[in-house]
Amino acid sequence: MTLLTHAIDVEGDGSLQSGQPLTVHTTAVLLAFGAHPELADPDGHTPMDMASHYGHDLAIKLLQTHISRRAADNR
Repeated sequence: MTLLTHAIDVEGDGSLQSGQPLTVHTTAVLLAFGAHPELADPDGHTPMDMASHYGHDLAIKLLQTHISRRAADNR
């Protein structure tokens, strides 16, 4: 598991267990410090896969934004 997929897992699982709304605080910090938004873990799961698993729309939007920026920067 990468640090970014772990953060999304913790956010999603924590929300399920506590009944509190989903947040993206940890995910946002990791992305701001350069975490790769498309890097798969050893099992082949990407951060987007993890966010989709939890229905974590906030993380999905944040990941999409970072993926789009990386693509634009690589042109």
